[in-house]
Amino acid sequence: MAETPATLMLIDDHPLLRRGIRQLVELEDDLDIVGEASTGREGLRLAAELDPDLILMDLNMPEMDGLETLKALRDQHSAARIVMFTVSDHEQDVVAALRAGADGYLLKDMEPEDMVRQLRQAATGKLVISERLTTLLAEALRASRTSPAQRPDFHTLTPREKDILRLIAEGLSNKMIGRRLDISDGTVKVHVKHLLKKLNLRSRVEVAVWAVEEGLHRH
Repeated sequence: MAETPATLMLIDDHPLLRRGIRQLVELEDDLDIVGEASTGREGLRLAAELDPDLILMDLNMPEMDGLETLKALRDQHSAARIVMFTVSDHEQDVVAALRAGADGYLLKDMEPEDMVRQLRQAATGKLVISERLTTLLAEALRASRTSPAQRPDFHTLTPREKDILRLIAEGLSNKMIGRRLDISDGTVKVHVKHLLKKLNLRSRVEVAVWAVEEGLHRH
């Protein structure tokens, strides 16, 4: 039986680029673009309305840039995987995006087939990052650690949230977690939002990295 396509939303102020990505994605059976926004504010409204699995977003936009939009999405506890898509390979931009809760950082000069492959990876809950930027990843996630008083505490989670956290650490998507636990992926999204809030973490990536470092995925 075929998987339900992962839903994808675009936030980019360039119509030509949005159209190019749409044409690329429309060729794929497992990805489905459900909305487009040309500004960060429009993107926030659409994300709340559509609740997509994945958001692909430009970093440099007028009025409200990608980083501000990313932070606002995380503040409203969006459970979407959010991937920045940009021309900037500056270290401070990559680090700032990952610290703010991005689940990926892709450069716009990548090959179309690589883009589709990375979107597919992102849709399953994996971190995606352009190859030449990978050396920054571990440092960026380590640097995003909060103070000891705010350090994640596994014991604040309910038994169900603990189960879901371990499956996130295995790289499973909400749909796959739902199937494993015999609950709907909508229910999984609600649990993910709650556990992010309890653990003071901003994205699934931080949850996965923290869980693996703490050895929680083996329990």
